[in-house]
Amino acid sequence: MNVDLTVGKPETVLWKFCMPLFGSIIFQQLYNIADSLVAGNFVGENALAAVGNSYEITLIFIAFAFGCNIGCSVIVSHYFGAHDHKNMKTAVYTAMISSAILCLILMGIGMTGCEKLMRLIHTPSEVFADSKLYLDIYVWGLPFVFFYNIATGIFSALGDSRTPFIFLAFSSTSNIALDIVFVTAFDMGVSGVAWATFLCQGVSCVLAVGVVFSRLKGIKTNDRIPVFSVAIFKKFAAIAVPSILQQSFISVGNIIIQRVINGFGAGVMAGYSASVKLNNLVITSFTTLGNGISNYTAQNIGARKLERIRSGFRAGIKLVWMLSIPLIVIYFFAGKQLLGLFISDPTDVAVQTGVDYLRILSPFYLVVSSKLVADGVLRGSEMMRKFMTSTFTDLILRVVLAIVLSRTFLGATGIWCAWPIGWSVATFLSLYFYRTGPWGKE
Repeated sequence: MNVDLTVGKPETVLWKFCMPLFGSIIFQQLYNIADSLVAGNFVGENALAAVGNSYEITLIFIAFAFGCNIGCSVIVSHYFGAHDHKNMKTAVYTAMISSAILCLILMGIGMTGCEKLMRLIHTPSEVFADSKLYLDIYVWGLPFVFFYNIATGIFSALGDSRTPFIFLAFSSTSNIALDIVFVTAFDMGVSGVAWATFLCQGVSCVLAVGVVFSRLKGIKTNDRIPVFSVAIFKKFAAIAVPSILQQSFISVGNIIIQRVINGFGAGVMAGYSASVKLNNLVITSFTTLGNGISNYTAQNIGARKLERIRSGFRAGIKLVWMLSIPLIVIYFFAGKQLLGLFISDPTDVAVQTGVDYLRILSPFYLVVSSKLVADGVLRGSEMMRKFMTSTFTDLILRVVLAIVLSRTFLGATGIWCAWPIGWSVATFLSLYFYRTGPWGKE
C-alpha cells in the first residue's frame, strides 16, 4: 500500500511509517546475528571469530547496496511527492539497471580480492580458511543483496514500510532454521551458515522485486515510460555515490579497526564479534529510522511543504530516544547474559571484552541516534556535502583514536573508547548542519 507522507499530522505519519522499518531492521540483523549464534554455539569460538572477521569485509559490499538503496529511495520519493509518476517509474528502472552493472563489477572484485584483503587485515591462521569459505559463498549472493535493497528503497519511497517487514520476518526466521539444520543435521560448519543466508536472501529478493513491479504496474501513466534516463541517473548518482563512499569508508575504517583487534588474539576477536553484532543491531536500527526520515523529508520537499520537516525531525528525535533508553539499560546491565547467546563456552577474555565494549558504547546511543535523525533530513534534502563532512569526521576520529589509544595502557579497551568521542563530535556537526536548512530558521 502506497502512503503519502505529505499529509496528516507529521508525528503520527512518521511514527506509523517508521515503526515497521524498525521491525524490518531487527529481522534484517537476525541474518548476521543468527550466523554468529549458530557458529558460536554449534561450531566453536574460532568459527564465531571467522564469521565476525568476514562480516567486516561483507560490510563493504553492503555499503554499495545501501548507497544504491538511498539514491533510489530519495529520488523516487521526490517524484512521488510531486505526483510525477512518469519520472518516478523511470527512476526505478534507471536505478535497477545501474545497480545491476555495479553488482557485476563488485562480484568480479570479490572473487579475486577477498583473500588478499583477509591477509591485509592479518586474519589469524586458525580462522582464515573458514573466513574465506564464508566470503566466497557470500559474493555469489550479491545480486540478491543489491536488488533486495533497491526494492526496499522503492517501498520506502512510496510510503510503504509494511511489505518489506513481512518479507524479512519470514525470511530471517527461515534463515535461523536453515542455519541450525545445515550446521547440526548436515554438519556443514561455517559453509552451512553461509548457504543458509544465501538461500534466504534469495527468496526475499525475488519476492520483493516481484511485488515492486506489480505495484508500479498499478500506478497508471499515459505516456510511454523510458527505461533509462541520463538526467535521472545523474540525480541518482549524486545521492548514491556519496552514500556509497560514506558506507565504504566506514567499512574500510572498521576493517582497519578489525586489524588492530586481530592483534590482541582470538579471545578479543570473539568477544568483539559478539558484542559488535549487538551494537550494529542498534546503530543499523537508528540508521534505518533515519532513512525513513529521509523519505519523509524528500516527499515533503517534492510537495514543497518545508514546514513539515521540523515537526518530522522533532518526532524522529523523540522516537529514537524512546528506543535508546531501554537498550542502554539492557546492554549496560545484561551484556554478559546477551553475549552468552553467541558463545557456548566462552573464555574469560572474550566475555570481558564484550562486556567492556557494550558498557562503554551503550550510554552514547542517545547521542548517535540524534546524529542519525539529523543525517536523515540532510540526505532527504540532498545536502550531501554537509552529510559527508559529519560522517567522515566521525570515521576519522574513531579510526585514529582506536589505533592511538590501543597502544596505551588501555590496550583493547582504548579501541572501544574511540567510538563515543567520534559520535559526539559528529553529532554536534550534523545538528548544526540541520539548523542551516530553510526549515531550521525561526
